[in-house]
Amino acid sequence: MSLPSGVSARPALPGARIFQGSGQGYAIAIISAMLLAFTAIIIRALTEYYHLPTFVLAFWRAALVALVLLPLLLLVKPQWARLRREQLAFYAIYGLLLALFNSLWTLSVALNGASVATILTYCSVGFTVFLGWVMYSERLSLRQLLVIAISLGGCLLVSNGDSMGNGRFDLLGLLVGMLSGIGYTLYTLGGRVASERGYPVWNTILYVFGFSALYQLLFNAALTAFPLAAFHGMAGDLWFLSHGAQGVQWSGWLLLLTLAAGPTLLGFGLYNISLKTLPLAVANLILSLELVFTAAIAYCLLGESMNPLQLLGSALVMGGVLMLRHKTAEA
Repeated sequence: MSLPSGVSARPALPGARIFQGSGQGYAIAIISAMLLAFTAIIIRALTEYYHLPTFVLAFWRAALVALVLLPLLLLVKPQWARLRREQLAFYAIYGLLLALFNSLWTLSVALNGASVATILTYCSVGFTVFLGWVMYSERLSLRQLLVIAISLGGCLLVSNGDSMGNGRFDLLGLLVGMLSGIGYTLYTLGGRVASERGYPVWNTILYVFGFSALYQLLFNAALTAFPLAAFHGMAGDLWFLSHGAQGVQWSGWLLLLTLAAGPTLLGFGLYNISLKTLPLAVANLILSLELVFTAAIAYCLLGESMNPLQLLGSALVMGGVLMLRHKTAEA
């Protein structure tokens, strides 16, 4: 499969020659999915054991990404830390898309439950197929479209889709869930646009998450001042981990920092790098492996097991990616 017009295949980081070759995009995207799989594990710990409000968590996750990345760039590659005037409007809009996606995802979980919300978000593969076709002429073959359909079915099963009938599923929940999928698609598209404009990946990550943190701060302040029933308990004091009855919860702050520097910074960064060589739909499809990796990590660390349908879904998602990789290698 040839690269889309205007997209460079050169490595985004010095010394990244290890990723050169026909499989570089796939390798980077799979590593990204593995890193992102730890996101749900850490967030679960922060919300269940530390009771950290969702929007406070979202703010610190974005803010710490920027705070960790900025000094690293200033030390290693100072030019990547510069914000040019022509980038400002794009990064401000891109950051808003990321903040809105996170907000829609949060509301979707509240309305639909985690399983259905995850399924609806991963329907974004279909949206990326459409946008890739409209904007980049990424015409996928019938076999590739079939692989995407099979993989989406796998996502349904891995997300415990067999229990959908047990949860609340109304028109509003469906709308919000689908909008979260569209938001995820637009974030993916923003990464491609940034790549085509020649913006360094880590420069993009720095300012997109910086702007996202600012918007999340405003969202949290608004919901604290004007609480809504749908967001009950999701907004609160930014220093929640330091002002509780137990005093400063250093282990909670350490988990937040780990979430920002590991799964978020490296996970999203490598995913954006993969967009340099992969079509939108293919990159998004590979990222769906996050569901499989999350289930495996939860089994090893938390003792959670998968039912037969979830195991079948894992096989479908993995098989879809391998089939797509094999087809691309032949092209």
